[in-house]
Order: sequence, then structure tokens, then C-alpha cells
Amino acid sequence: MTNVAIPERMNMSAVAPKVFKALLALDAAAREGLDPVLVELVQIRASQINRCAYCIDYHTGDARRAGESEARIYQLSAWRESSLYTARERAALALTEAVTLLPHGVEDEVYDEAARHFDDKELAQLIAVIFTANAWNRMNVTTRKTPGTE
Repeated sequence: MTNVAIPERMNMSAVAPKVFKALLALDAAAREGLDPVLVELVQIRASQINRCAYCIDYHTGDARRAGESEARIYQLSAWRESSLYTARERAALALTEAVTLLPHGVEDEVYDEAARHFDDKELAQLIAVIFTANAWNRMNVTTRKTPGTE
């Protein structure tokens, strides 16, 4: 199997450092008060949906360092069929998919289930983590950020 080099289009941190730093600050603020493993699961799942190889690579590494198991990382794309995730994690992952895809908005049942597992502050932080992950994905997919690079 031969790897195909996909050239990076642009280095956003070098070309638009204020935008990059603002997104870093938003990302840090969004994570506050949430379980780091849950944050990584959410970011990996959004990145899978958005097909962001850089973010999948980055966040699976962060998830491992946070203590996440290989089995849970591997099964994340099929979390609905897996018994490895808690009800709270399932609610967060369902909300992640709804916010990331936005086919018809976020259905009440998805939002209400997340609200059952997260208080208002946590839910606001979770929503912020999801839209921040999507912002990173869109930036990195557009610029073809290469996995394994900083």
C-alpha cells in the first residue's frame, strides 16, 4: 500500500494567526467543566462525520492520553451499536451528530435527552465543544491539514 501525499493548501496559524488564536481560545473556553474524555469522544465523532483526518488523528491521541480505551475509540463510529458507552455519553454523541449534520435542525428528543444528562452549564459547554470541533474540522479539511503535523 502506497501513501498518497495530499499537499496542505495553507497553514492557517501562520497566515491568519489572530483567527487561529481566537479559535484556540474558544476551544479552551468550551472545554471548561466537561470531562476531558467526553470532550475527546465528541471531537472524534464530529471529525469522523466531517471526514477530518487531521482532527481524528489528533483527538484519538488526546483520548488515549486521557485514558480512553482502544475499543471505545475503535467503536465510536458505531456507538449506537456498541455497549461500551454510558447513557450520558450516548446523549452527547447523539447531540454531536445532530449539531454536526443539521439535517432538519436539532430534534427536540435529541436535545431533551442531552438536557437530562447535563445541567444547563454543562449543556452549553457541550454545545460549544461541538460547534468548535466543527469549526476546526472545516478549517482543517478546507486547508488539507496533514495528520501528524502541528
